[in-house]
Amino acid sequence: MAGKQKDISPKTHFRGYAIPGSRAPGDSPPGSEGHPGLEIGENETLDVLCGHLRIFQLKDGHRYSTDDLLTAWYGTTWCPSARRILDLGSGIGTVAMVAAWRLPGAEIVTIEAQEESTPLAKKSVRWNGFEDRFEIRQGALRSPDVLATEEKFDLILGSPPYFPLGTGVVGDHPQKVACRFEVRGTIADYCSTASQHLENGGIFACVFPVNPDEQRERVTKAAKAADLTIVRERHIVLREGEPPLLGLFAMSRKCDLPESMHDRIWVEPPLVIRAKDGTIHPEYSAVKLSFGFPP
Repeated sequence: MAGKQKDISPKTHFRGYAIPGSRAPGDSPPGSEGHPGLEIGENETLDVLCGHLRIFQLKDGHRYSTDDLLTAWYGTTWCPSARRILDLGSGIGTVAMVAAWRLPGAEIVTIEAQEESTPLAKKSVRWNGFEDRFEIRQGALRSPDVLATEEKFDLILGSPPYFPLGTGVVGDHPQKVACRFEVRGTIADYCSTASQHLENGGIFACVFPVNPDEQRERVTKAAKAADLTIVRERHIVLREGEPPLLGLFAMSRKCDLPESMHDRIWVEPPLVIRAKDGTIHPEYSAVKLSFGFPP
């Protein structure tokens, strides 16, 4: 039996914050009109994503997180004219759809290996009326059958798994496991694939832990091995006064940069999510507005 649809109208959930942004083509997205095949499944939820977009998620599976939202925000901020976007390890489509909302003229290709995730992504794309902009492919990101050698993209996004298998609690759902642990690919695989498929002057943006230092070093080694330069980097502090746990990285191919930039990184001031008193930090409130979230 299908789950009960909750009221997620813009009036209820956005209070005007999404008005400046793009919304799905047409006056009403197909999902809001009850099109067949877009019902909420028994183990699914239909949730607000950004602007007026919605996303289908499993109740007990992987749910989108701040990491995903910030990956899309960072990439589209530093590659604002992208015409073609590739999302590696796209999962249920969170990063790709936020990017699509921020860059309404871009075409998006997503690659995801998990059979449980791609149907949800396809369903969300249909709900939002994005079929003409999205191509969702299922398979391993390193497979030539999934991504042809000659395919190039202006912006490549990635939210890779953070930890090698055996280094933490695996979790209670296979969808969660593959999102957290390196079951099929590592940060090195993401960098290598991105380097091969970046258009001239393109950007690869990703998120990865920077604490402990060994995790940050993995990003450096992965970028170097793929002939990428980390052009800019921004650490994420979850609560003011605490050390950063995550980092956002924007990379370009070395061959696209002047020699003076080959080994030079601009490290931005950290982005703080919550102030010491637990409230949303003023800068993060402004960032949230930029991808269609109430501050």
